[in-house]
Amino acid sequence: MGEIEDGEADNITTDVQGQKCALVCECSAPGSVSRKDNLPFLNAVLKNPVCKLYRFPTSDNKWMQIREQMSESILSFHIPKELISLQIKEDLCRNQELKELGELSPHWDNLRKNVLTHCDQMLNMYQDILTELSKETGSSFKSSSSKGEKTLEFVPINLHLQRMHVHSPRLKDALYDVITVGAPAAHFQGFKNGGLRKLLHRFEAERRNTGYQFIYYSPENTAKAKEVLSNINQLQPLIATHADLLLNSASQHSPDSLKNSLKMLSEKTELFVHAFKDQLVRSALLALYTARPGGVLTKPPSPKSGAEESSSQDPPLPMRRQDSIPHHSDYDEEEWDRVWASVGKSLNCIIAMVDKLIERESGGEGGSDSSKDVEKDSSPVDSIVTHPKEDWYEQLYPLILSLKDGMGEVVNRAKRSLTFVLLQELAYSLPQCLMLTLRRDIVFSQALTGLVCGFIIKLHTSLYDPGFLEQLHTVGLIVQYEGLLSTYSEEIGMLEDMAVGISDLKKVAFKIIEATSNDVLPVITGRREHYVVEVKVPARMFESLPLQIKEGQLLHVYPVLFNVGINEQQTLAERFGDVSLQESINQENFELLKEYCTIFMEKMPPDYISHFQEQNDLKGLLENLHQNIQAKKRKNVEIMWLAATICRKLNGIRFTCCKSAKDRTSMSVTLEQCSILRDEHQLHKDFFIRALDCMRSRQTQGALNESDDPETGCLTDNKPTSRHFYPVALLLVSSHLLVVWLILSLALLLAKYQ
Repeated sequence: MGEIEDGEADNITTDVQGQKCALVCECSAPGSVSRKDNLPFLNAVLKNPVCKLYRFPTSDNKWMQIREQMSESILSFHIPKELISLQIKEDLCRNQELKELGELSPHWDNLRKNVLTHCDQMLNMYQDILTELSKETGSSFKSSSSKGEKTLEFVPINLHLQRMHVHSPRLKDALYDVITVGAPAAHFQGFKNGGLRKLLHRFEAERRNTGYQFIYYSPENTAKAKEVLSNINQLQPLIATHADLLLNSASQHSPDSLKNSLKMLSEKTELFVHAFKDQLVRSALLALYTARPGGVLTKPPSPKSGAEESSSQDPPLPMRRQDSIPHHSDYDEEEWDRVWASVGKSLNCIIAMVDKLIERESGGEGGSDSSKDVEKDSSPVDSIVTHPKEDWYEQLYPLILSLKDGMGEVVNRAKRSLTFVLLQELAYSLPQCLMLTLRRDIVFSQALTGLVCGFIIKLHTSLYDPGFLEQLHTVGLIVQYEGLLSTYSEEIGMLEDMAVGISDLKKVAFKIIEATSNDVLPVITGRREHYVVEVKVPARMFESLPLQIKEGQLLHVYPVLFNVGINEQQTLAERFGDVSLQESINQENFELLKEYCTIFMEKMPPDYISHFQEQNDLKGLLENLHQNIQAKKRKNVEIMWLAATICRKLNGIRFTCCKSAKDRTSMSVTLEQCSILRDEHQLHKDFFIRALDCMRSRQTQGALNESDDPETGCLTDNKPTSRHFYPVALLLVSSHLLVVWLILSLALLLAKYQ
């Protein structure tokens, strides 16, 4: 056990041969120990740091100095509030679009009214949660005792940064960060029917097989409809703005400004036109046509056989669920093609006119070949005769007006048809569909909060590492989650929630911007299918970033989850239950990790890869990890160690999660820290267990059991210290020690109270 000493490190004498290791000092602010990583920005994101300093002997009888720091993050509440605000705006917009869908047949109109009633109720729930979160003051994290509170559902449990700073006499100083957080899960919703993984699979299977009266769209098509709607809402105002800028440049008679404005207008308009090339828009227009009053029509009688004539005059059958979009020969698809193509033609006319105006201004004769080709098909341009002395604004205004009118017609038709697609998903099962969306939002909010915290800390820790910055914008970052949940009872549902929540992080991208004020908190934009987190950094740091990042390139993350249950419930699951969920999650995420490694080796510069391969056997680590996953060994903690090692080698972000981020998480983190000291910093082999005891001691770490929970602020005397419960860690090695641990723990407790 380590000794607790007062004073600074230099004033303490320790006996290596006597096998003493010391907690040198304890402090509440990191700056009193080391200012190297005490960045002002991190002080604005992290708060209430608790720091402890140790000295342990190395294999050559020198001393290494270790500083542990645990900090809370104010993002625990900030990110959920940002996210809920976005989701409220998204749902308000969706509800308004449903109301503006136009006149529908009685069947579809009743469905719409029912959907809007439930959507309004759900929207009120989100607004109430946001109001309650805005009232939260004081603590910057949610304790495990609050995990069942409805108003705190979106907030992660026990989100903390655990940092270890190692100063070795002969090796380079190193920082090791792990984000500890409770598993993202909807605790208030409960796990009686399982978690998201099972619920979503069951929901989709029922949608496919039901006989309910609606049109079936696959999840991919529904997501595509939301994406196109989002693109429409973003591009339409941008195109209108660039069109006005073009007219402003024309009124100023500035050729250079006119060219630049035309370039921006062309780029945005081409994106707009491209968004409607998907066949989904055509089929949605047809589906909406059939849902209008009298939309299911037949063609007028034509000279056909009597059988055909009689069949065409039969009344339409009641609508039933359809596996595909209905097709009606009386619907004119070419009308949509004409409306959609008119936007592109209007843009071509504008390009041709600008070319003419600039050509006349420069005194040239004749137009370019491309302009001539466009003019042949552009009657509006031919109808307007340009003269050198005429105002450019007057020449371009009717063409810009035509572009805006055509775009407005396209947007009007497309938004209604795609909103009808979304109505199908909502109409299928109310309120089950909305409750699933709520559950997914809750789990995603918890996962995203931890991710943003980890990304910001990683960015500022490695801000001056050229290799990391190159990897950041070239490949993206790997984000590795270490799960310690069992596959037994309620924790199965937690694991199912966690798996979906972490997988959903793939739709998150980061963007680094320069901070223009003292407010450096991140800002979230986007929608449920695609979020962008804007991370603000001070001007001095922003200038040191690569050009691609400064220009606003989106930075992507690759989340992976590896879970190994380690508690006594996992012992029951392995002997009498089912561990297939854990096995499938580990196998699926291994493939994702392998895919990232392939991209990393292909896209990073050759000189970087050659240096990387000299220092790291990435291929060997991956093969070893794959073998351990396939081995299906009980409580195979080697999976966790290998995944964590690969993550550190790839400059990734590390997370450790259990139910509440307390007992199992602290055991895993301290074991990992001591293993790093042994493998990377030459910790003396005889002091591994002593270092582990020292880090886990209540005197230095805080008790890990429920009766001495640091998050409650309640510490009592005469409690058994965590070292008495150290055999829990041995469960990582062998499950057969469970009975011994139970007997010893019971004996200690009985002895205490006698």
